[in-house]
Amino acid sequence: MSAVGLQHLFAMPTLNHYQLHLFSGFEGFKKALHQTNFFSLIYSLSDAREERRNCLAHVRDLAFTHSHIQRIILASDEMEARLISHLSPSRLHGVVSKSLTLEHLQKELVVLLGETLRINDNMLNHWYRSQNRMLSPTERAILRYMSCGYSIPEIAAQLERNIKTIRAHKFNAMAKLGVSSDVGLLDAADILTHLPAREPLNPALSKPTFL
Repeated sequence: MSAVGLQHLFAMPTLNHYQLHLFSGFEGFKKALHQTNFFSLIYSLSDAREERRNCLAHVRDLAFTHSHIQRIILASDEMEARLISHLSPSRLHGVVSKSLTLEHLQKELVVLLGETLRINDNMLNHWYRSQNRMLSPTERAILRYMSCGYSIPEIAAQLERNIKTIRAHKFNAMAKLGVSSDVGLLDAADILTHLPAREPLNPALSKPTFL
């Protein structure tokens, strides 16, 4: 979502009582963080893979240092939003698809911002319901290797398995995640690699927006 789109969204009566700070890069936010006590962090994920990976790396790092800041992710579409919800072990306050209509996007943000620092119950319920569909250690390893650019034969060599076994694990992962292409699987691999592996002890995606 563009800066103009966010400004228009937060100019609406239901959101205009929030003070909006827009940052085009992470360094600008880090400097502002020393002077401003931000209430909520909204990351608008980039459609470009490399930029998205960088965004996810930032949220991973922030999750360990700024637990008091509410964390909301604006995903590119419904599939990406579902993958983030499914794969993120870090307790996020919300994941919203930018493909929603302006009216629905506004409603989602009003609800999430109104929850202050309480974790979204729906997100937690979704996490617990998904436990029996989580990826196996081998499936997770395959996704991480894919995210680093390894081919199936190279992954088979790294894991000391035959290629047919690796392909079977790959298709199992695709079925669990509800994706039907290698592109979707790479999206999942990036999310899995760059979101926190656990809820941090000191718990907070490319154009960041901070409230």
